[in-house]
Amino acid sequence: MSYLYSMRRALLCLIFLPLFFAGSVKAQSVKRYMPPFGVFSVTGGAGIAYYMGDLRGGKINRHLGLGPSVSIGALYRLTEHFSARGELRFYQVSADQKYTPKYQQNLSFKATNPDLNIGFQADLFEYNQHAKINPYLFGGVGVTYMTPTAKLDGRRGSLAPLRTEGVKYNRLPLVFMAGIGISMQVADRWSIGGELCNNFVNSDYLDDVSTVYPDPATLSSDIARRLSDRSSEIGAPRQEAGWHRGNPGNNDKYLFLQLRVNYLIGTKKEAHERRNVRTPRLK
Repeated sequence: MSYLYSMRRALLCLIFLPLFFAGSVKAQSVKRYMPPFGVFSVTGGAGIAYYMGDLRGGKINRHLGLGPSVSIGALYRLTEHFSARGELRFYQVSADQKYTPKYQQNLSFKATNPDLNIGFQADLFEYNQHAKINPYLFGGVGVTYMTPTAKLDGRRGSLAPLRTEGVKYNRLPLVFMAGIGISMQVADRWSIGGELCNNFVNSDYLDDVSTVYPDPATLSSDIARRLSDRSSEIGAPRQEAGWHRGNPGNNDKYLFLQLRVNYLIGTKKEAHERRNVRTPRLK
């Protein structure tokens, strides 16, 4: 009887032991639930910037005037789907009217600007779903510092101090942003992705062009007069005071297309636990 009992125990072990190990492996493969609130990530991005304003001419041509854009920021998770986000970004935009139907005005600009923004991000899939690919929407508000420049006699100079339209405009306007993105997890804490962001400037002077040609006699210097109306440089007649120089009814915009990298730091408790694992305290 003892022999049969031992055989039966061994048979039961052979049947149920693999099932036990299979259940253990499956349990280990499923990531544990983590409270989403307070999870912190750092982000970075690089890509291109595209300007849309008075000097673009209303249509896209092969001279896009693309410039670089870079960003660094952070995400702070609020719920399973929503995070607060903030970024510091730098971008370069430019345009030249010689490639547009308004070539006879001969205006151009280039600007390398910083901007700072805060906003919210809404992920399609929940944080604890651990989706490998997660699309999202985002929006926010910030400020940008406008630094339009132009080249004259082979030297590039700042346009804003010259008041080329006889107007002292605000160089630190609000910017409202909205966009879409997608994130793909490539490691336990790392993810990469792409983002398209449209930035609406609460100003029409990103390019130093907005309203009408001023009376040249009211401008402060000969350089200001030359940069205000550049038609004569290409043999076109000079523009009369009061003629349209830009379109004040449409504020300027700039568009970002970026590759993104995200590193998940986690919560303060998780960071504390990792430090203890790396450097355990002696008892």
